[in-house]
Amino acid sequence: MTRTFKIERPDERLRPAIQDKIDNLNKPKGSLGVLEELAMQVCLIQQTLTPSLAHPCHLLLGGDHGIEREGVSVSPREVTWQQMINFTRGGGGVNMFCRQHGFKLHIVDVGVDYDFLSEKGKVKSEKFATATLPIIDRKIARGTRNFLYEPAMTEEEFDKAIEVGISLVDDCIAEGCRVLCIGEMGIGNTSPSSIWMSLFCNIPLDECIGAGAGLDSPGICHKREVLAKAVERFRLLPPLGEVGRGLLSYFGGFEMIAAIGAMLRAAEQHLIILVDGFIMTACALAACRLYPEAQSYMVFGHCGDESGHRRMLDAMGAKPLLSLGLRLGEGTGALCAFPILDSAVRMINEMNNFDNGNITKYF
Repeated sequence: MTRTFKIERPDERLRPAIQDKIDNLNKPKGSLGVLEELAMQVCLIQQTLTPSLAHPCHLLLGGDHGIEREGVSVSPREVTWQQMINFTRGGGGVNMFCRQHGFKLHIVDVGVDYDFLSEKGKVKSEKFATATLPIIDRKIARGTRNFLYEPAMTEEEFDKAIEVGISLVDDCIAEGCRVLCIGEMGIGNTSPSSIWMSLFCNIPLDECIGAGAGLDSPGICHKREVLAKAVERFRLLPPLGEVGRGLLSYFGGFEMIAAIGAMLRAAEQHLIILVDGFIMTACALAACRLYPEAQSYMVFGHCGDESGHRRMLDAMGAKPLLSLGLRLGEGTGALCAFPILDSAVRMINEMNNFDNGNITKYF
């Protein structure tokens, strides 16, 4: 990887003071459970006793996948660009939750197989012409190559995708962002996620493959056959560059590599990273294989309904906040978990302590 990151675990010297403040809030010791653990994590990330979730931002990254041509998804590839346009008009699940929780939504084309703008720079679709939100153009190519036969992307494209993620986070930081959520839109992206999970965690591939957007049993069997052939061919190749990088670039999507770059930059800049479902957990897994310290900055929003998600979370030692059976993607599960994070921050900032409340401390 051309870009290197300086990511350090949060300084632990503030931990006793944070714990003392939490323990002296007017409640039984430990009685707010996970909220206390979250408050500790956020305070350590921000190195303060009065944390803030100012200007939360959500990156919605879009990209298409060559492997989709092999029939590994029930949804056709045009759904990617159609949904991206839908997001610009405020009609997606991600739009609803961003509005509900006060996130600024950034819709980004990293590698969608569609030209949103014509050669004259005007919108190509009449529906897109009514957009209320822009699509940020960071397109690297119109989708990745088919990794059943060749690497999904070149080394140069991989580096570009990492840089896209970095630049997007820097833009959010310039706006005052302290908490970052990342989602994806890309038909077929459960396939590279399953392969990353299998190879990074040494879990049999069959146990990592699920229905994606809704494959039936024959569809899942076909998906397993295709992905198994792709992995077999990958294993026969000589080592591809740096450890980890070759695996990521061979199978990954542009939106997924950009998400990894965004996570690593966010960790480097001490932002709180809200991690979404199966695909974004696979990206978080990859980021942490490259830089293990990055996981200290991650809050795992939920355990989704995709086969293998729980096992991947367990492999990372991650405890998700929610388990709602979600498998929509877009970052929706992480956004749903945000109020719990908000409650943890409000707890440590707004609850009274025993002294100020004139309450006897009985422990």
